[in-house]
Amino acid sequence: MSVQTEGTDTAGGPAVREGRAPAPPRGADRASRSPAGRPAAAPYLLLLPALLATLVLLGWPLVKNGMLSFQNLNPRQLIQHLTEWNGFHNYQQVLTGPDFWKVVERSVLFTAANVVLIMLFGTLIGLLLARLGKKMRLTLLVGLVLAWAMPVIAATTVYQWLFAQRFGVVNWVLDKLGWHSMADYNWMGSQFSTFSVIVLLIVWQSIPFVAINLYAATTTIPKELYEAASLDGAGAWQSFTFVTLPFLRPFLYSTTFLEVIWVFKAFPQVFAMNEGGPDRLTETLPIYAYVEGVGNQHFGVGAAISFLTILVLLVITSYYLRMVLKQEEDEL
Repeated sequence: MSVQTEGTDTAGGPAVREGRAPAPPRGADRASRSPAGRPAAAPYLLLLPALLATLVLLGWPLVKNGMLSFQNLNPRQLIQHLTEWNGFHNYQQVLTGPDFWKVVERSVLFTAANVVLIMLFGTLIGLLLARLGKKMRLTLLVGLVLAWAMPVIAATTVYQWLFAQRFGVVNWVLDKLGWHSMADYNWMGSQFSTFSVIVLLIVWQSIPFVAINLYAATTTIPKELYEAASLDGAGAWQSFTFVTLPFLRPFLYSTTFLEVIWVFKAFPQVFAMNEGGPDRLTETLPIYAYVEGVGNQHFGVGAAISFLTILVLLVITSYYLRMVLKQEEDEL
């Protein structure tokens, strides 16, 4: 069966052609393809500068560090400009050594303690900001921003002064409150007390980020939902569980992920506080890599430790991301 279409012949009159659909207007096909082609390529073109910057600033140092981890690089090789490849010897030395796995365990526990405290107090302060009046909220926000804006080394110096053995404010206050044995207490003399000060410092620096962002997230929750929950007889805890928490859950997931990365690679607070002491008992993986690489001038070993640090962090974050994705699938 043939399809008859009406067209126009060369003389301008109507003509009937069998088996042929009417031809589209000239340029219509080009117009339909061009707008669709340009937006498809536009996102990649916009991302290109950032990708190039990432490759140059992060990719090349990572490749260079990987190459150094397979070399025997000590002061002699640096002075004589020698390149001595030793295969996986550096990795074997690190992985079979007595310290690496202890440092890994210490780093994971240190990260977990910090992240739990940061998310707990940051969430509570963020919810408090949502319920305060304008003046009190502004006062608390200014304090949080000032704490957040303080440089890391400056904050670490302040904490060293606060917890100083002889003239520290903390020891003086504890002595006045009746704990006279704390008047001359050395906070940097043991692993637990040193880590306690470092954890307090990191939590204090990180809470503003969580609290301010969580407060911003609470402003996006429609007030009608709280009114509906109140009409249904929901209390404060039920309103938080069924209204507030579902809206804040994506924020809590992403913030926890960022805090895990930030705390795990924290270097200046730990090193500036006591340089990993006493007796290297507060070294985390970044400090361990620096001390072995730069401090002991075993640069190949330090590069291997830093590369293993990246792998450990990838394992931790991938496990956390898998948990988050599984939870989101269960919710759907």
